[in-house]
Amino acid sequence: MLYYLGKILLGKFPASRLLVYVSSRTIFAGLTSLILAVFLGWPVIKFLYKHGVRDNPRDYMDYTHSKAGTPTMGGIIILFASGISALLWCDLTNKFVYILFLAMLWFSFLGALDDVVKIRIGGGIRRWVKLFSQFAFGILASLVILSPGLSPLPKELLLKFYLPFVKNPLLTLPPLIYALGITVYYAFVTNAVNLTDGLDGLAIVPSLMVIGLFGIFAYVLGNVRISGYLLFPFIPGSHEVAVFSAAVVGAGIGFLWFNSYPAQIFLGDTGSLLLGGIMATQAVLLKQEVLFFIVGGIFVAELLSTFVQDYIGIKRLKRRILYRAPLHHSFQHLGWGETKIVIRFWIISFLLFLIALSSLKIR
Repeated sequence: MLYYLGKILLGKFPASRLLVYVSSRTIFAGLTSLILAVFLGWPVIKFLYKHGVRDNPRDYMDYTHSKAGTPTMGGIIILFASGISALLWCDLTNKFVYILFLAMLWFSFLGALDDVVKIRIGGGIRRWVKLFSQFAFGILASLVILSPGLSPLPKELLLKFYLPFVKNPLLTLPPLIYALGITVYYAFVTNAVNLTDGLDGLAIVPSLMVIGLFGIFAYVLGNVRISGYLLFPFIPGSHEVAVFSAAVVGAGIGFLWFNSYPAQIFLGDTGSLLLGGIMATQAVLLKQEVLFFIVGGIFVAELLSTFVQDYIGIKRLKRRILYRAPLHHSFQHLGWGETKIVIRFWIISFLLFLIALSSLKIR
């Protein structure tokens, strides 16, 4: 909304340019959501605690979490803080923004439903229901993004498939194959983030690394000069993804104020699925799907460790391959302290961020 105010005042007040420029709106979006998240934190925590929205984590044989009763569904803070900030600073006529808002609302609702069922009944919604919902959004997203009349992407880029560190598109995919890939991709990314949310602050910082990186790519791809200089395809309008991304990053930093050890509130599926849905949408919109496997390496490792343990080890070989799954629980089993695990995962995530960022130039 402030973007339109800036356009109205552009010829009257020179300072109103700050409400129009992408760079300034990106900064303001991050600051706005951070401040909102910090101010929303305590009221939301008190509300959730009062209404019994509290986590009841399972205990393991050789260690316990001792965190029962901590409020969960903290993704509500990120949802409201980033949503309000994006409404203020994004161009609301931009198709990229529409799709990102749709992903945010879809996956936060799915996560909230899972959290409520988990708290009130136990066990959460059935796995097939969650997968069906993730696949459903993937199908919807692929129909919108790959349809020339609906997609925000240029027609010539719709079916192109790119790899990091490679200048030219690897190949042109058939529409059905690409749509199937997008559908599976959504389920993979959202479940990977969901599985990582197991320790205080563990999921939020790697999530901010991924979302922040895609925000940088969005700024580059949406700028005709910078994209041309770095030999990337120019995607008109994608710069608004950078503004939206900054809003989510700011809200995530504000949430970390309360989620750092010892956590006063947990992300819950409300937050982890919301963040995963945004990441998957950013990657697909920017044609950078494979980049997630680099910058989001922590999430990939967590999901793969669970797959190896549950589907190869226990179901096929009838034995454990790892001590625990997801991966961070194996390190707890080895005696690592929670904060040590979390900070080391953050360090790895930052290194992966730098490697992925280098693909802007090394091509």
